[in-house]
Amino acid sequence: MNKPTVVLLHGVGLDHATWAAVTSLLRDDFDVVAPDLPGHGSRPVPPGPVTLTDLADGVACDVPPGSHVVGFSLGALVAQHLAVHRPELVATLTSVSSVCRRTPAERDAVLKRLAVAEQDFAASAAASVRRWYDGTDVSPADARRTEETLLRNDPASFLSCYRVFATADAEIAPGLAGIAVPSLAVTGEDDPGSTPEMTHRLADAIPHCRAVIVPGARHMLPVERPRELVDCLTTFIGGEVHA
Repeated sequence: MNKPTVVLLHGVGLDHATWAAVTSLLRDDFDVVAPDLPGHGSRPVPPGPVTLTDLADGVACDVPPGSHVVGFSLGALVAQHLAVHRPELVATLTSVSSVCRRTPAERDAVLKRLAVAEQDFAASAAASVRRWYDGTDVSPADARRTEETLLRNDPASFLSCYRVFATADAEIAPGLAGIAVPSLAVTGEDDPGSTPEMTHRLADAIPHCRAVIVPGARHMLPVERPRELVDCLTTFIGGEVHA
């Protein structure tokens, strides 16, 4: 019997390696596809200003029809775009550490982080790692690998993609009510950017979506809490497959 396919879409400035621990836990039960988003890893950035549509179109070829699509952070916005515009590709949608309908204050905060990255890319990468990992049990080696991945980005490409992350929740918001597949929204209790409030907003905006808040966790659930994230995914997907 063919195993169901799970597609894992990473966050801004990262690459498929973000999912290494999750992939190792899923591979016995699923065919796991973890592509790099355009402008990340080995994949070139599309020409001109990057849009959410560019990122979704650039990765759609990696998503077999009827996949269980899981997006993390920026990848969650990409996954939502696929669910809205390419529904034949998406059997279920899981949004991990996703933003949703930022308030003016939340929008100002992310635009300030974008401005810091424009002025000092290395300092921005270091600040991101502190924001994501300080106070967690993630090892210094794993935190260092994340920072090294961020620093390997072409700064102009990173900024272009980060601008999508900072603004595209407003773009995708009107389409969320049209998502017809079973959906799950997951974030960490202590995530300072993709907050539990945002996850509840997302669950309210998408029909047939439920929210899960992981106690004591921050933003980087695929690295910080892979086992708990996989438990959420397998319970959700298994319930839908056998419903």
